[in-house]
Amino acid sequence: MPLSLYLLAMAVFAMGTSEFMLAGLLPDIASDLDVTVGTAGVLTSAFAIGMIVGAPLVAALARNWPRRSSLLGFILAFAAAHAVGAITTSFPILSATRVVAALANAGFLAVALTAAAALVPPARKGRALAVLLSGTTVATIAGVPGGSVLGTVLGWRATFWAVAALCLPAALGILKGIPAGRDEDEATGTPALRAELAQLTRPPLILVMLLGTLVNAATFASLTFIAPVVTDSAGLGELSISVALVLFGAGSFVGVTVAGRLSDRRPGPVIAVGGPLLLIGWPALAMLAKEPVALFILVFVQGALSFALGSTLITRVLYEAAGAPTMAGSYATAALNVGAAVGPVIAAATLSTEAGHLGPFWASGLLVAVALLIAFPLRTVIAVGRSTEALR
Repeated sequence: MPLSLYLLAMAVFAMGTSEFMLAGLLPDIASDLDVTVGTAGVLTSAFAIGMIVGAPLVAALARNWPRRSSLLGFILAFAAAHAVGAITTSFPILSATRVVAALANAGFLAVALTAAAALVPPARKGRALAVLLSGTTVATIAGVPGGSVLGTVLGWRATFWAVAALCLPAALGILKGIPAGRDEDEATGTPALRAELAQLTRPPLILVMLLGTLVNAATFASLTFIAPVVTDSAGLGELSISVALVLFGAGSFVGVTVAGRLSDRRPGPVIAVGGPLLLIGWPALAMLAKEPVALFILVFVQGALSFALGSTLITRVLYEAAGAPTMAGSYATAALNVGAAVGPVIAAATLSTEAGHLGPFWASGLLVAVALLIAFPLRTVIAVGRSTEALR
């Protein structure tokens, strides 16, 4: 894998840390800016909405720009948004910086997904995406807990400065590793925007986007509400929440890495084996949550299965959207983030039921079950390896 791919992953690491770090910082932000914790929670919603809307919108605006200019502009805008957020004393301005950061994040990821695939031979597209997405999984292992500790010791503003600083070496790497100008494929083979958007009417693309959304919704439904399960159901201390998050992140890293070696040539077996195991795992977590050892083991396993299945489906999105070379990454990004936004909403609705804190696990199992019910009769479409269109 080329060095430039790992530098792109560093940027994704910074962005993933920013996306998830607010969970541990909201009380301090609320106190500092004299708002309620509930109001401060708008910062998370603003980021999610910015990601969903921003992915196709920003990708469409930047589709005729050279990849290096696009990536560099997005990461510098992301860093600047965090620098402004770190110094502002106004909650509305902080909220605006989160929207700007989300738009930059969405644009960067949309371009980076297609750029990563272009840096390697077509037969290694899945492995390239695994390296890129490992930035997000490492963020859950190290970035988010590290940001939480930094915020506790030095204040929430220090965490914003740290994210901005992480963007600088990634920006230098983009300057060094991504070719300037437009490559031959970009310059001569880019279809019209209308033709790229028309790809969204193709049933195979709609299918894999829907499945990716459902699997990611299941992942975030449970991950968002893991804290009360650890402290209340398992009866452990607050420190164990970080342990659970690190285990989930470690599992996700393993899942992405393993799936990256299989998703190009053998996506069918990954989905056929990983899907049912993921389905079994969520109810198992609900039933064994009171046992700390079982809880931690299953959190690791579900992290691995969730990201193995999710990354394979996102790879399939890029293959099926091969006719939309500048927009394919935005379709994958939108699918991921719709799931990330919808999953917690569905999970939150279960908290007031008899299932209580364990409701999100049952909700995740239901979401995966729906995905498998949709996928099973259409398994031959998903199981197809590299399409001829993708290799042109």
